[in-house]
Amino acid sequence: MKDLRAAYGQYAVVTGASSGIGEQFARRLAAAGVDVVLVARRKDRLEALAAELSRAHGTTSKVVALDLLAPGAVDDLWQQVADLDVGLVVANAGFSFAGPLVANSLADELDVLTIHGAVPLQLAHRFGRGFAQRRRGAIVLVSSSIAASPVPFEANYAAVKAYVLSLGQALNHELKKDGVDVLVVSPGQTQTEGLDNAAGIDFGRLAGSKMDPARVARTALDNLGKRAHVIPGAVNRAADLMGKYLLPRRWSVRLYASIIGRALTGGTGNAR
Repeated sequence: MKDLRAAYGQYAVVTGASSGIGEQFARRLAAAGVDVVLVARRKDRLEALAAELSRAHGTTSKVVALDLLAPGAVDDLWQQVADLDVGLVVANAGFSFAGPLVANSLADELDVLTIHGAVPLQLAHRFGRGFAQRRRGAIVLVSSSIAASPVPFEANYAAVKAYVLSLGQALNHELKKDGVDVLVVSPGQTQTEGLDNAAGIDFGRLAGSKMDPARVARTALDNLGKRAHVIPGAVNRAADLMGKYLLPRRWSVRLYASIIGRALTGGTGNAR
């Protein structure tokens, strides 16, 4: 992995940093000597992680306890880091609700659309403009391995992750000339709290092992500046190729409906 601090700047902003993939991004960045702005709702967890990173790596972490669904949240974040040399942004925060779309509340599904679509767009626009002006910086957007196909019972989530993938790949081209690296990482099933507590679905019923979130973060940062899109894991890459090129679209939809349908629980718990 290249020297991220020298390449991009002193600080990295990581959203969804209190657990899972976001926490592992923060850990890997700190281990590389990058100071981290830790963003999530759970302040206690962020403060504990900040103290641990400081002890282990001698880095400085800024804790920003923030609900990114709140109106003006990204503008608030921008103001709180305005005096820092931020050179890298990881847009990772998210949650989902499984089950038939019309069985879920519209408010919940709109929140999914916002946290996975509008918030990454705002982060990319806000920070990307600044990075382009100074001609260095990087943005990592987190999509999903299911972004390649429509997915019944995860219809909204899969659709917005497809948007994120398209957005990031386009921005990779647009911003490259300005010295800004953009990467989309598309994890498959990853062992996180979000997976364990996902609303309406029991991922334990699905076949296959769950990837270590540290591997997701490592794969993304190792490929930053080299590629526009990376899918961690050979099985996930094979599934992506099958969905894109080998299976007719209607077959892919039916396959996902069968797979996800077997894991549905009918619950409405909060996946956040």
